[in-house]
Order: sequence, then structure tokens, then C-alpha cells
Amino acid sequence: MINEQLAARLQAIGLTPSMRQHIETLAPDQTAPFLRRITQVQRDALTLHDGDREHPARALPALLAQTTEHDGLAVGDWVFASCNRHGQWWVHQRVPPLSQLARRLHDGRDKVTRATIVSNVDTALLVMGLDHDYNLRRLERYIALARLSQLNAVVVLTKVDLCDPVFAERRLREVWALLPPGIEAVALNGLDHRTNDALAPWLAPGRTLVVVGSSGAGKSTLTNTLLGETRQDTGANRLDDGRGRHTTTARSLHVLPGGACIIDTPGLRTLRLDVDADTLGTVFDDIAQLSCACRFRDCRHQDEPGCAVREQAPPDRLRNFQKLQREILRDAMSALERKDQRNQWKVRHKAARARDRAKREVA
Repeated sequence: MINEQLAARLQAIGLTPSMRQHIETLAPDQTAPFLRRITQVQRDALTLHDGDREHPARALPALLAQTTEHDGLAVGDWVFASCNRHGQWWVHQRVPPLSQLARRLHDGRDKVTRATIVSNVDTALLVMGLDHDYNLRRLERYIALARLSQLNAVVVLTKVDLCDPVFAERRLREVWALLPPGIEAVALNGLDHRTNDALAPWLAPGRTLVVVGSSGAGKSTLTNTLLGETRQDTGANRLDDGRGRHTTTARSLHVLPGGACIIDTPGLRTLRLDVDADTLGTVFDDIAQLSCACRFRDCRHQDEPGCAVREQAPPDRLRNFQKLQREILRDAMSALERKDQRNQWKVRHKAARARDRAKREVA
């Protein structure tokens, strides 16, 4: 059992009442003083936090054998660890996470796998710059990622100091028009100390936040400002397109002065949602509601007559929804089905080229 003194110390690294109850239910006989939280993962090397300080550790082979290659230990996990006579810490048990932020990966060999980004997070800060990084279609994917993980989400538009106030206000209104109920948006300067005031509603003691966004969006800058010191490396964006350079290379958990925890993450080059077709409809609930008014129940919202979605939904949002549907369909296919689909497209492209040549010859 976790006594009150230990609980107060572990709250500083994100132990919530629900997680405490979860741990005591699953492992009532465990030695609570050996409860730790993973703050960094570097291949087979871990960094653990006991509420007072951090120390390096590794996972026992038996524990690694219980986890899959792409669903192993992640930053934010709670674990039980022990120290041997040589002063080495070894993790021997993982507490099943209450929440996970995950995405799908494609290894280039017609194999789709799942990768955990972080575990046991309360709020996702979806960071997007008001410069070249601004992309509403990508933001829709970030929102979908947070909602699928049942996390609170806040859209953070950074670099407001680098653009005209009228321009920033217009883009903020565009984002608000896109957001589903329950998700808020703020525009701020990631270098300004007033950032803490803007994000104060989500920085309560014991809460854990994760910063998600593309490279160069200002995630590490925002993390440093909330920490009150420069702990994460930052770098300038490229001048031609404003893209970042992947300065942050590993996920890491930091304790904020106010008592909350924040996890900084590397920029996401690609984001494939870990979702099926039915769950996608709950994320794009506006399109799901409009589809009820379509003339045909199996309407694909493409060229069918009487399509209510195509008439009322924003075209860009509909195209993004359909693109996600195609990704989900492809992920559900077997390797042979994907190969057959590629062969069909090759035949169609070959026929199209033959028609083009015939037209040129007639002309």
C-alpha cells in the first residue's frame, strides 16, 4: 500500500488519485517504496524518478520478454524497480497504463505496427506555429490522436510575436471553427513568461501534459519557458520553408515548478492514427451526423447524388476524412491484398497512358 507521505512525494511526478487506486488494486502486496516513474527511454537504458531524484536503470530480460517490440516501456510509465548489491537499478514490473498516446508505423515491408508515444498522460498540448508550420489538416490529425486516446487536448498556437496581430487573430478564429466541443485553443509567445498564466488551467499539481507537434513548432521552447530554465535544446528553423531540424531526439519528462509534469517529444514527421473505421466516425462526428441525411446509406461522399456531406462539410475537411479512411482500409489489408491493389493500379495507369498516346497520334 502507498502511505500518505509517499503519495505526497510521488504526486510531484504525476501520481494521480486514480493511478494510486489502480496500483493498489493491481499490486496490493508490492513494496510501494520501490515505485518509480520512467522519465526517459534510450533504447535499453531507462531513467527513473522516485519523487526526489532521478537515477539510471535497465529492465530485466523477463520484463522485456513480456512486452512487444512496439508496445514496450514508454516515458510516463509507472514501474516497480529494485537495486542490487552493486547499486544498479533494475525494473521488474510495469504497471498497466491508464492512458496511452500511440500511432501506427509502416516499416516499408507491408507490415503495420503500433508504437506508443507516451503513457499516463492527462492533457495533450497540440503545438502548431503561426508561421510555415500552420496546417489545419495536420491539426485535425493531432486532434483525432488526442480524442482517440481519450485525453484532454489544448491547441497551442505559438510564435504569435512573429506575425501581425490581425493575422494571428484570423488564424485563431479558423482553429476555433475547426475544434470539436471540449477542446480549447490559445495563441501565445512561447518565450514569454506569461505563457504559464495562459496554460494555468491545465498545469495543476500532479497532472501530466505531453507536448505534440511537428519539428520547429516551438515545443521545446514552450517546455523551457514552463520550466523557467533552458533544459531542452532548441534550434532555428530553415529560412526557406520554416521547417525545424529535429533538435529534440528523445522523449523526456520534466517536473514543473508549479507541481505539474510535462513530457517533451521529438517532432512527428508522419502521423498515422491507430484507429479503425468505426472509431474514425466518432472523431469526425460532424461528418457522421451529416451522413445520416445522405440519400444512400452506403454513400461514400464522392459523386453520389443527394450527398448531404459533400453539400455542407468543408471540402478540405472532407478530403482529409476520406484520406484517413483510405489509410485505415490499407492498414486492414493483408500483404497479398495490398499487392493485388498495386497491380490493379498499374493496369489502370498503363491503360490511361495508352489512351493518351492514341489521342496524340490521332491529333
